[in-house]
Amino acid sequence: MNNALIKKLKEAVAAILPITVIVVILNFTAAPASWGTLGLFIISALLLIVGMGLFTLGADVSMMLMGDLIGAQLSKSRKLWLFIVVCFVLGFAVTVAEPDLSVLAGQVPAIPDNTIIFTVALGVGIFLVLAALRVIFGRKLKITLLILYAAVFVMALFVSDGFLGVAFDSGGVTTGPITVPFIMALGIGISAVRGGASSRDDSFGYIALCSVGPIIAVMAMGLVFGSPAGTQSLPEAPVINGAGDLFRALFGSLPEYFSHVALALIPILVFFLIFQAIFLKLPKRSLAKILVGAGYTYIGLVIFLDAVNVGFMPMGCHIGESIAGLSYNWILVPLGAFMGFFVVMAEPAVHVLTEQVESVSGGSISRRSMLMCMAIGVAGSLALSMIKSLNGLSLWWFVAPGYALAIILSFFTPDVFTAIAFDSGGVASGPMTATFLLPLSMGAVSATGGDMMTDAFGIVAMVAMTPLITIQIMGLIYKIKLRRAASVSQADADGDDIVEFSDEE
Repeated sequence: MNNALIKKLKEAVAAILPITVIVVILNFTAAPASWGTLGLFIISALLLIVGMGLFTLGADVSMMLMGDLIGAQLSKSRKLWLFIVVCFVLGFAVTVAEPDLSVLAGQVPAIPDNTIIFTVALGVGIFLVLAALRVIFGRKLKITLLILYAAVFVMALFVSDGFLGVAFDSGGVTTGPITVPFIMALGIGISAVRGGASSRDDSFGYIALCSVGPIIAVMAMGLVFGSPAGTQSLPEAPVINGAGDLFRALFGSLPEYFSHVALALIPILVFFLIFQAIFLKLPKRSLAKILVGAGYTYIGLVIFLDAVNVGFMPMGCHIGESIAGLSYNWILVPLGAFMGFFVVMAEPAVHVLTEQVESVSGGSISRRSMLMCMAIGVAGSLALSMIKSLNGLSLWWFVAPGYALAIILSFFTPDVFTAIAFDSGGVASGPMTATFLLPLSMGAVSATGGDMMTDAFGIVAMVAMTPLITIQIMGLIYKIKLRRAASVSQADADGDDIVEFSDEE
């Protein structure tokens, strides 16, 4: 376990260090902050490394295994009603306490936080059931996505611009560090029991559909509430005058995160222990290992969330506001792309997905190539988001052609790449996006005097959209390479036949 933890910490350092260096450089050049804010950010970055290392280790040895075992057992039971009830309750329960969702709900004025949270959770619960039923009845993912996104854009015609960004953002933040490992493993367990030639492809796509559910649910809520009215305040950095202030800022919110993450993990643990007692009956040693892994997940996520909320959210807002106020604020576009490239590497759920893709594909889809495609996609989305925020452009001009292109690509890309691509969109927009990139956009909009609801919101949606395109393009390249390799092999075989025929002559 110690060697595994050291490995995870090294990966966390590689993920967190680049964005930390970028922010420190900006602090001494274009966006100087107070020493207290900078110190809080640097200490938060160190805590982030510890939290991310513990979380990813716990996800590997606990969350993924629990979801896999429960999914496999549900498929073996052959009781459709039990399958539907468990999937809905699990999807609803883990989403209610998803930390990213609470951050987003707190940013929306005039609508109670719980109204948004329960609406989104309802969408995830229903669409997790839909995702599982799709696999059981053998329906194509690309056709399902085409129908659902057609419904999304028809509904979007009747929803106010203020709710449009919130709806698309909610689809990204719900698939966060708690939800992703469990839902992914649940899908792998279901697909493994079902078997067949398509089992590998069916292992993915659950996150994709669980990202659509909240969009539709929040749009339906938007039709009831109209446009969210009210002013939006920017996250403020705490005043640091000494070591005591620094300590209180860093650790004062820990009790809140301890309770929040506990509420997220308890439903999963309760379900798992029920399944353990009734169906699984794992040996005590295996059960103890899973529970210890859940402890790693719990502690790691608490530390991670405390660090990003305390140190990264105010710094993101400060950088956006400082640079957007410059005469050459266009520099925020390439800077946003540069930061987006590295920020996605720090998302915990991204590492869970890429490792799982490499494992399920037997190494044919490497973790490195996945990370690179996602980073390129998020870099592009941040550049476009900064253009949108600085110029007050409608989200429609970006998401409509973006999702249309993603759906079109799905009909030319191998099925497994389509499923992975749409899953990647959900995991790319996690707590780092909600607590660093969204405040970055809010700061920029504040400096330019734009409308916070229409100009700042939508950045999570953009981050969730672009990996759909880049990873499917990777799938097309992969498909072309396979065809070329097959052609060369066939040509070699034909050549061998000619040689043999000539020898006989």
